[in-house]
Amino acid sequence: MKPTDISAPDYFHKVVDCQWACPAHTPVPEYIRQIAAGDYGRAYMINWESNVFPGILGRTCDRPCEPACRRGRVERDPVAICRLKRVAADYKPDIAALLPRPADIRIGKRVACIGAGPASLTVARDLAPLGYEIVIFDQDAAAGGMMRTQIPRFRLPESVIDEEVGYVLGLGIEFRGGRRIDSLRALLTQGFDAIFVGTGAPRGRDLDIPGRREAAANIHIGIDWLSSVSFGHIDKIGRRVIVLGGGNTAMDCCRSSRRLGGEEVSVVVRSGFAEMKASPWEKEDAMHEGIPILNYLVPKEFTHSKGRLQGVVFEKVRAERGAKGRRELVPTGEPPVHMPCDDVLVAVGQENAFPWIERDIGIEFDRHGMPVVDKDTYQSTLPRVFFGGDAAFGPKNIIWAVAHGHEAAVSIDALCNGGDVTRRLPPRMNLVSQKMGIHEWSYDNAISIDQRFKVPLKDSRIALKDIKAEVELGFDGGLAFAEAQRCLNCDIQTVFQAPLCIECDACVDICPMDCITFTHNGDEDDLRTRLAAPAPNKAQDLYVSSELKTSRVMVKDEDVCLHCGLCAERCPTGAWDMQKFTLEMSYAGQGCRSSA
Repeated sequence: MKPTDISAPDYFHKVVDCQWACPAHTPVPEYIRQIAAGDYGRAYMINWESNVFPGILGRTCDRPCEPACRRGRVERDPVAICRLKRVAADYKPDIAALLPRPADIRIGKRVACIGAGPASLTVARDLAPLGYEIVIFDQDAAAGGMMRTQIPRFRLPESVIDEEVGYVLGLGIEFRGGRRIDSLRALLTQGFDAIFVGTGAPRGRDLDIPGRREAAANIHIGIDWLSSVSFGHIDKIGRRVIVLGGGNTAMDCCRSSRRLGGEEVSVVVRSGFAEMKASPWEKEDAMHEGIPILNYLVPKEFTHSKGRLQGVVFEKVRAERGAKGRRELVPTGEPPVHMPCDDVLVAVGQENAFPWIERDIGIEFDRHGMPVVDKDTYQSTLPRVFFGGDAAFGPKNIIWAVAHGHEAAVSIDALCNGGDVTRRLPPRMNLVSQKMGIHEWSYDNAISIDQRFKVPLKDSRIALKDIKAEVELGFDGGLAFAEAQRCLNCDIQTVFQAPLCIECDACVDICPMDCITFTHNGDEDDLRTRLAAPAPNKAQDLYVSSELKTSRVMVKDEDVCLHCGLCAERCPTGAWDMQKFTLEMSYAGQGCRSSA
């Protein structure tokens, strides 16, 4: 293998597994260290720079960072990254002075954002400080999009939404609430240099099975029902409730039902428990509130009498591998199951709807009715119209919408300034030694052996009586510090300088994970079999040095390294050093414009 090029930004970025997995590439270990130091304001601003909504995401993020966390590879549970983000938001001081101010000078460019959800707000946040005139349109009176309308208040208090959406709107952005866009053609004539569509996936899928029309009065589409609950239009539900679907929306529906009078609430899913799309913690929260989840049941009919819903008939199925190896659900042949109920909430998926976009204005749509959008630039086939969030590629989650917004803002900025919308500056990186003497570092490198700390919850007897009472209480300062100590500081990299190495093997002897091997070079598959410990995870690279005096090379498996620094402390020549890796992503205005 060739010597590893550690100057390539992606090399150590991949080693910081949480940051690599985060769509917005938030520098997780850095803000966790700030929390451990009690600097909650700094921790918050590190988050705000990349993910825009730390308080919201600290409660609702789908947490792609946590399955990637290195702690989860060397122990059972990852660091509670998401809930530590909330700590920064909950305990920060007044950060108003740290936020950008509205631009003093306008550059004469106007951008319209349709929909006031996380993608549009991110576009606005990135472009407004550059002098753009931003106008956000939304059919609802208050900004926030699905964060406000579809996430229950017991998970996300309205005050948190108001605060963080307010930070964005406070940048001199014009918000036109209660303004539904019914024609994109008409908007295109209003002098906007670019238009961003961030309208989400606003339509819930329905079930076309017998009895649907006859019992319609008590069968509700999940996301519409949640919106009605959020705005106070619905404040009660029947005693017996069935929720159909296995995603996060279904979990919000069933938990909301318990708070609005549902005494017997069940979630019924056609797939197995493990295959459900809901996040594991969402399922746990529902079951903690006494809501059973019933699997491998396919709805076949809504029963009714005189226009009144009576129940749902289900067919029992099981999972099998078909002739082509695909997993299929096949009937078990057992008798159908009839479950009585008073109301049904249908949460079997969401889809996009663009009836307000005329099909003859230059925007192409695919066979699924989705706009044709470039996956890198977020530009549609009509050059000055961009899409992001669920409106671009279908339902995902808030952090993905934020990532889309950042990229779309770069493209819009380039377009409006005569640049190449496909151009992206590579991330900027830096490595700085953490030495404070021979055997001391500027970070705490002691490895905590604590298991993941649980987030305190409000007593369910109290929580279930008030749909606006937040269930999770969050970490206090003591628990936050203890959980932060579980972070392995994956951004503090072990950097090796081959010319200083005397091949004494001291680093090999002290490494607690057997990560380091001195051996003769070879191809990657061969090297992975000759290391001190097997290195089967090819998702993590091997760190290979240049040739040493004995013609061997140093090979380090990045997969399970604890970043403890023992190799650097033990090395008598300083060949190993612990160096802090920082990565700065490129945002709008950072060199992606025309040089003309």
